[in-house]
Amino acid sequence: MASLPGFRVVVLVSFSVFLTVVLGFGLPALLNAAMRLLGLPETSVTECIVGLYLAFVAFVAMPRIPRGCVKVDGKGVLITGCDTGFGFALAKHLHRLGFTVFAGCLLKDKGGDGAKELEEMRSDRMRVLQLDVCSDEQVAQAVDHIRGCLDDPEKGLWAVVNNAGVSTFGEVEFTPIDTYKQVYEVNLIGTIRVTKAVLPLIRRAKGRVVNIASMYGRMGNIMLSPYCVSKYGVEVFSDCLRYEMKTWGVKVSVIEPGNFIVATGILTRDIVADTSNKLWAGAPSVVKEDYGKAHFEQQMALMRSYCNSGQKDMAPVLDDITHAITSKRPYTRYMPGEPHWWIRVQLMTHLPSAISDFLYF
Repeated sequence: MASLPGFRVVVLVSFSVFLTVVLGFGLPALLNAAMRLLGLPETSVTECIVGLYLAFVAFVAMPRIPRGCVKVDGKGVLITGCDTGFGFALAKHLHRLGFTVFAGCLLKDKGGDGAKELEEMRSDRMRVLQLDVCSDEQVAQAVDHIRGCLDDPEKGLWAVVNNAGVSTFGEVEFTPIDTYKQVYEVNLIGTIRVTKAVLPLIRRAKGRVVNIASMYGRMGNIMLSPYCVSKYGVEVFSDCLRYEMKTWGVKVSVIEPGNFIVATGILTRDIVADTSNKLWAGAPSVVKEDYGKAHFEQQMALMRSYCNSGQKDMAPVLDDITHAITSKRPYTRYMPGEPHWWIRVQLMTHLPSAISDFLYF
């Protein structure tokens, strides 16, 4: 988890104190009552529960404990999806830190602005590659290029950051199957395709695999089922890979950003308008009749309201990715984002579904 600003620490500690009081007085009473019913001696569990929970609060709220850093020394890092957003900013950030960056751009061959700007840096440590993560051919060509650029291919590639991804929205009955396939192909299969291609190089370096998932890889939400499905897949793929790579000394981390819509420009009013027109035009007549235009427009208005939401600064995400790459003992998961999203994820993933559904839906 990222180092927490003062405001987030206050929010987390306040929330934790509330839960501590509830658990400290309510749960022990229930446990003691259960002991009496079972005829077992009552024990004072209050101190144990409060003590354990306070230890948890301290772990969550305190700034990140230093875990040592590896030497950069021009180590090679492949980043996918560097045309815009996190990938573009990360490529520049890691280059400034002294890494040799292999920036995969979908639109390099089409003269994309992001690829052009990275190329204009004219640095031996900034290599811009044409890379569509859905193309086996382009992935293979990119890996061959990386292997040829490494000073010593036998020492391998230090890290890969699987950042390339797409997002979409729409209720399940309005969303075509092809949309699910497209999002799944880029967000999950693309991540797997690139990872498998570079793993031999990563293993030699005992390096890092960093996969960009989302808070929606931990919880679902209305209107986002294609995106959530793909990011859940990234989460479990990363877990399986981490188990397998432990023998090789390769560390696998997942980044689960919160809401950075404004910072990345991933959702704009034009995108909402274009997508909503396609969703309504392509929906079956029975779905249109049952849901009604008013309901559909209400949901689209909700999506428009998200266009100006979220954090404006990408720094928390870049810092967490950097930590995953440079730390000697990186965390398994990082969740950069606003405090209320972190709390929501904890509630959605730890409370009974009946309670979390009541709170949020």
